[in-house]
Amino acid sequence: MSKQWTPVDRGWTVRWAGGEAPQGPAQGHDGPLPAEVPGCVHADLLAAGLIPDPYVDDNERAVAWVGRADWEYRTVLAGIPDGHERTELVFDGLDTVATVAVDGTVVGATRNMHRSYRFDVTGLAAGGAELTVRFTSAYTEAEAVRALVGERPNVYPEPFNYIRKMASGFGWDWGPTLVTAGMWRPVRIETWSTARIARVRPLVTVVDGTGRVEARVSVERTASGRDADLTARLTVAGRTVEARVEPGAAETVVVAEVPDARLWWPAGQGDQNLYPCEITLGDSSGGVLDTWSRTLGFRTVELDRSPDEHGTAFTLRINGRPVFSRGVNWIPDDALPARVTPERYRRRLEQAADAGINLVRIWGGGIYEDEAFYDACDELGLMVWQDFLFACAAYPEEQPLRGEVEAEARENVVRLAPHPSLVLWNGNNENLWGFRDWDWAEPLAGESWGEGYYLGVLPRIVAELDPTRPYAAGSPWSGSWDRHPNDPAHGTSHFWEVWNRRDYTDYLNETPRFAAEFGWQAPATLATIREGLPTEELAPASPGMLHHQKAEDGNGKLDRGLAHHFAPPETFDAWHYLTQVNQARAVATAVAHWRSLWPVCAGTVVWQLNDCWPVTSWAAIDGGGRPKPLYFELRRLYADRLVSFQRRDGVPVLAVDNQADAEWTATALVRRLGADGRTLAAERVAFAVPPRTVALLPVPSGVGAFGEPRRELLVVDADGLRDVVLGSEDRDFAFPDPGLTVKVGDAADGSFVVVVTAAGLARDLLLQADRLGPEAVADRGLVTLLPGESVAITVSGLAGAPAVEAVEAALFSVNAVQPGVGVAVGR
Repeated sequence: MSKQWTPVDRGWTVRWAGGEAPQGPAQGHDGPLPAEVPGCVHADLLAAGLIPDPYVDDNERAVAWVGRADWEYRTVLAGIPDGHERTELVFDGLDTVATVAVDGTVVGATRNMHRSYRFDVTGLAAGGAELTVRFTSAYTEAEAVRALVGERPNVYPEPFNYIRKMASGFGWDWGPTLVTAGMWRPVRIETWSTARIARVRPLVTVVDGTGRVEARVSVERTASGRDADLTARLTVAGRTVEARVEPGAAETVVVAEVPDARLWWPAGQGDQNLYPCEITLGDSSGGVLDTWSRTLGFRTVELDRSPDEHGTAFTLRINGRPVFSRGVNWIPDDALPARVTPERYRRRLEQAADAGINLVRIWGGGIYEDEAFYDACDELGLMVWQDFLFACAAYPEEQPLRGEVEAEARENVVRLAPHPSLVLWNGNNENLWGFRDWDWAEPLAGESWGEGYYLGVLPRIVAELDPTRPYAAGSPWSGSWDRHPNDPAHGTSHFWEVWNRRDYTDYLNETPRFAAEFGWQAPATLATIREGLPTEELAPASPGMLHHQKAEDGNGKLDRGLAHHFAPPETFDAWHYLTQVNQARAVATAVAHWRSLWPVCAGTVVWQLNDCWPVTSWAAIDGGGRPKPLYFELRRLYADRLVSFQRRDGVPVLAVDNQADAEWTATALVRRLGADGRTLAAERVAFAVPPRTVALLPVPSGVGAFGEPRRELLVVDADGLRDVVLGSEDRDFAFPDPGLTVKVGDAADGSFVVVVTAAGLARDLLLQADRLGPEAVADRGLVTLLPGESVAITVSGLAGAPAVEAVEAALFSVNAVQPGVGVAVGR
């Protein structure tokens, strides 16, 4: 008889069960509330109107008590099939410290958000039985473990390093402190007889064009099935292969080969060929007992860490081809992660793919994401760098944590191994660096801090369970304690002196082998700010803006960053626009420079793609899912082809970067223009750049030297691509009135087109479409127009085209916000 499963997702209630007493509207409310499963207690209380929205104003503080309370969920089991030998209660995710009981009989206890759990409830879980899941506050558990193992250093004041739970839920420099509890992934009853598939570990390889799936199938048997003769059947690419599971055996290996396998490639390198794969477990009569199915892809992945004259490489090779990683860092897309649906994953990752991104790093302070995340990456060609979940703290290696860490790692390595998009396992975020540079040694006084995980436990597990993929001990990591962990010449490096203390032009002084973290802050779009601060009179330092700025001295760093390049903004709108411009320029400075260093530099991973709530942060897509100007700048920077002005040995050069699979043959027009648009010098430069190659071409000497820097600019145009460099900082430049004119017309698909024409130079023109309506989205970000040029901006999301005056009020340019420039249109 085949295994059956029944979802346990209805009839749930939740009630306060101890710990910190309810406050605000929840005070004195002792009765059970309707609950959603999957879900979390914050969402349930919010739906019941018993807490305010923690994303609005400073309500985060008003709901802090929720994380310090205990909670009890209940439901009545129903619809459980009869006739099977075994009944099991399966939780795909419990957050975090839970005791599970059926009709008052405790069947299990948990202390790890990042694992699934299976409890034998045979004879207990009949129809009408009451299922109770009681959650103890994560603070209670973490503080008890801290008392047991001793204090460990931590960059934040919360005790996230003493519990296996999403670290960022305790607050981060971009996220709120919302310590959740609940069944955050699905719950079900499974009933089965004789045997079931306990685990499938497929090793997928390809050699000389032949794909190979070596599936290691583990089975669990009932008492009556202990001596049963079983068959594991593997079907892939139209081929079916069988292997016997001997009586009493718990594992077998079944191997299928696929001649002329079509390869899986990252985006921009080739097609994302995928193959459905199914494994069935059958009994001696031919009946199907259980089924496992995934989608696989054939590809090889290597990490080139060879020493060379520049240091130590860190280059991903997919199917033997070195790939420049155009990456972003990913954080949980919601501070309440149970709210992230497959559709939301898909939308966010499609945004990434549309920006030319080919690698997403899942950062170590978050979660192992849902299958829907990795499925989308498989289909979109987004390589996944997966951190093990350790970030910015010393982690004890004693029990009870050590056993949980190993079990968690084993489960997730096996769970994620089928995905061809997964190309790298990484041991931690910044902990090896932290041990060296963050004054940990003295407070640790010889106590464990996680090194044994990163250099021992985790590489051993990966080598055992997933030998097809490389493992890196951490990010940053130079590969050896003989070097500084964050040495840019060796392995991965993080660049946070820029932003924290230095201007973004300092990126130009670095030659990293792989830049795994760097970034610059900016506020969210205005519509997203208004979702979080609906009634506040906005100012950079207004109370709500400061509450939704979690970085230490974040606004001070924003202002100091502006001062390097711009005159002080006089209004909130000018500050909002200029900080977004500065964010885009900072990242552009780094990416364009580091791309020009290929193949010495083999990747850039911007911090960060997304946000989890309305906040001023480093994200390209804000907490409302709206793109900031940085997003559109990434689309330019991460295109297959990029042209930019760079310097080598103090001399200006053109970097012509061709990451496409065909030669790039074109002629670049290099001009030095006056601020009034006059051509002061011009020359054409022909080039032919092979695939996946960067050419550095000298800027013609008569063009590249500024005569009057504050009134001149350099422009290069090639195949519709452009780079613009002013002769001076914007604050010193003699900007003219751009003389903007605006026309608005309908498009065929219900969107509308805004055509902006500049009579004079218009620097970093931006239409903030969300000012026209919260659902409005423009198809482009910052654009610099030369005198006489026009740009067409398509806006979608509104029922009809707005008045020209409304569009003009949503237009911004550097010209308009610098003093001394009279601008009739825009801000």
